[in-house]
Amino acid sequence: MNTVRMLLLALALLGMHAAARADSCTATMTDVDFGVHSTVGAADAYATGTLTITCSWTLLTGIPPLLLFPNVAICANFNTSVRTLNHGSNTIAFGLYRDSSYAPAALWGSPAVPSSPTPISTSFGGLIALGTMTRTIAVYGKVPASAIEAAATTSGGDTLYTANLNGSINYSFYGLVAQPCASSGNSAAFAFAARATVSNNCMINTDALAFGTQGLLRSDVRTTAAMRVQCTKDNPYRIALSGGSVANNPAARRMKHGASAATIGYQISATLDGAPWGDGSNGTATLAGTGSGALQTITLYGRVPAQATPAPGDYKDTVMATIIF
Repeated sequence: MNTVRMLLLALALLGMHAAARADSCTATMTDVDFGVHSTVGAADAYATGTLTITCSWTLLTGIPPLLLFPNVAICANFNTSVRTLNHGSNTIAFGLYRDSSYAPAALWGSPAVPSSPTPISTSFGGLIALGTMTRTIAVYGKVPASAIEAAATTSGGDTLYTANLNGSINYSFYGLVAQPCASSGNSAAFAFAARATVSNNCMINTDALAFGTQGLLRSDVRTTAAMRVQCTKDNPYRIALSGGSVANNPAARRMKHGASAATIGYQISATLDGAPWGDGSNGTATLAGTGSGALQTITLYGRVPAQATPAPGDYKDTVMATIIF
């Protein structure tokens, strides 16, 4: 009889164990903040968000001393039709991933089939009689460098790009036998945001403007050099050139001999034999442009006009190029 009673009790416990259920599950997620990034020389931007899932279990009455085995299966999805951060009509592509490999196979949701997302799946449970259990899951975000470099800013300042995202979990409670996360029809929604700030910036560098070796300066000597500029997309810029050795008058540029007071006059312009390129003073002009986000090449045109030939030697000048944006 004792053996029979123990067997019946075990069967009863298994039956009641199968009836163990969670009251409900909820989910929240932190925002995914990529921070502030310059459009010039940008690198891939990374950030993480934390998905928190909380499930509450109820104590089974009648057998308070016993520890049960409640479990829950979870599938977490988010609205995969939204994969851009936005500022007005301007956008930045980004991705959210289920692990830190950032591989296409790890994308949270499918960019090709938004209605059939790849969920984050998990399950948890344990020896508890009542109360709650919480599971936290890291979500990994990435903005490609190319998307940052191509981003536009507003009025030359920092510009915030955002996306408001909606997610949901499907969950199913079970005892000893695992159940699909959607088998019970239970679900809960959550919302979060992703954001990145794009900082307006410019880069400028130039090759030397070399006139080579010359004899008598009886006619004009011309040469060119490349200036490279990279500025934030759609943002205007202006480039000024200093006067070099003639600091206060870029219209009267002079290259100086390394060991004497001898000089050679020359000009720099933005077009062949065009207006002197300077800082806007003494009849000189500055060069205006608009950033594309990509590298832009500008040609500097140099000219040494015919003049009295000074003593032989090396003649040089140092000009400062300043980009205003």
